[in-house]
Amino acid sequence: MESCDAAHRAWLEPLREAYLESELTMSVLSRHLLMAKSKISELMSGRLYPRWELLGALAAELGVPAGPLYRLWRQAAPELRRKSRVWHDERSSEAIAVRPAPPMDHTAFRALTETGYDFYASVFLPDPQREAAVRDTYDQLWLSWPKALASADTRRHAWTMLRATVMSRTPLIDGRPQFTHTAFDTVALRRLSGPENVEAAVEQLTETEALFRAMSRLPGHQLDVIVLRSLGGMTEEEVSDLLGVPLATVRSDERHAIRFLDSILCSPPTDPEGTIS
Repeated sequence: MESCDAAHRAWLEPLREAYLESELTMSVLSRHLLMAKSKISELMSGRLYPRWELLGALAAELGVPAGPLYRLWRQAAPELRRKSRVWHDERSSEAIAVRPAPPMDHTAFRALTETGYDFYASVFLPDPQREAAVRDTYDQLWLSWPKALASADTRRHAWTMLRATVMSRTPLIDGRPQFTHTAFDTVALRRLSGPENVEAAVEQLTETEALFRAMSRLPGHQLDVIVLRSLGGMTEEEVSDLLGVPLATVRSDERHAIRFLDSILCSPPTDPEGTIS
C-alpha cells in the first residue's frame, strides 16, 4: 500500500481497517462475494484499482458507507480509467452507491468546522481544488468516524486528516508548501485596488510574498496557527477549538512562529559578499 498515492489511500485505509475489525477471513469474503481470494488480496494491498461493482460489493459486506467510499474511489481513479470506455460506462454505477445521511454527530461536527476548514484550504489551494479537498476530508472522516470518535480528540484527529489532504495537493518547492497565489487576494491588496494605487499595491504585494515565503518555512503546527490567526483573523480560543489543542499550545506556537518570522523579515539585508549593507 506504500506505493499508492494519497487519493488512493484515502479510501483504501478505512476499507482495510473495516476488514481487520470485521475478523472475516479472505476465504469467507471469497465465498460470500463469489470472488477470488487473490483479487480481494490485490484490492486490499493496493495493487488493484477495482471497478466499483467489485468495491461496492466488498464495502457492503464490511458495512462501509457506500456514498463517501464511491466519491473517494471516483476521485482517485487513475487518469487512464477516466478516459476509458469502462470508466464512462461505470458512471451509471453511481446509482448503486446508495447515500444515506451521515451520522448525526458527523453532520454536527461538519457544521461546526467547515468554515474554518474551507478557509484553511483556500490559503493553499485555488478553486475548485479547495472545495474538493474539504469535501474529500469529510468523506474520509465519515468512513473512519468510529475511529475518530475513539481517538484522544476528534477535532485533532479530523484536523490531521484535513491537513494531510490539503498538503497532498499543494505545490511544493524544496519540500515547502507554496501558496504565494494567496498574496494576490489579501485584504490589504483589495483595499489598494484602482489605478491610483498601483505603486502602493506593488509594494504591498512584494512584502506579502516575502512573508508567505518565510511562513512556508515554519513547522506544520506553527504554520497552521499563523494561517488561522494572522490570515484568518481567528481568536486564540477559536484556533484552539478548531485544531483540538490546548490554548497554551496555540499561544506557544504563535509566539515561536512570530519570533522566527521576525528573524527572517527584519534582518538587515546583506550584499553579495555576505556583509551587512
